[in-house]
Amino acid sequence: MLRVINYRTSIKALILLGAVMLTGCITVPDSVKGTSPTPVQDLLSVKSTPELFIGQEGRFGGKVLSVVNENHRTRLEISSLPLASDASPELDEPSLGRIYVYINDFLDPDDFKGNYVTIVGPIMGLKKGKIGCADYDYVVINAMGYQRWKVVQRVLMPYGPGPWNYYGYPYYSGWGWNWYYPDPAPVETILTR
Repeated sequence: MLRVINYRTSIKALILLGAVMLTGCITVPDSVKGTSPTPVQDLLSVKSTPELFIGQEGRFGGKVLSVVNENHRTRLEISSLPLASDASPELDEPSLGRIYVYINDFLDPDDFKGNYVTIVGPIMGLKKGKIGCADYDYVVINAMGYQRWKVVQRVLMPYGPGPWNYYGYPYYSGWGWNWYYPDPAPVETILTR
């Protein structure tokens, strides 16, 4: 009986430890946590009724398309993407629209243009601009914090050592079980801090 209780307690402890470790991995960086427990992240709602959101804290992210340095501040033009649970932009999603982000500091265009960022700060309203020859209303954010993300690629390895291919099915070469993996390893592109 004591063995069964210890076994169950051990299993529960491992499950709890695993859950704690997983939640620790999916956290929003301090630089873009903001002060609000739930910053606005719905860009389409802000664009359709900006007067309802002026002054509220927003968190948006995406790819930096241009960097314009002004006196005492920098303006980023960002193609906004949906955010993942860790506040990183989701790479495989279509753009939600464009935003202007003002940061009260000098940012070197070489460090930001073409890279991915997440910003947090008060929503200031809309500003008229252009995309090519077309008029466009940009949502404007005065950033209080930002996070620049690194694009990395990682190789996804098979399920584990053994005579299996990447899909978990046994691989048989005709001469017996083989440790050779016949398919190329898939590569995934992700964002990291």
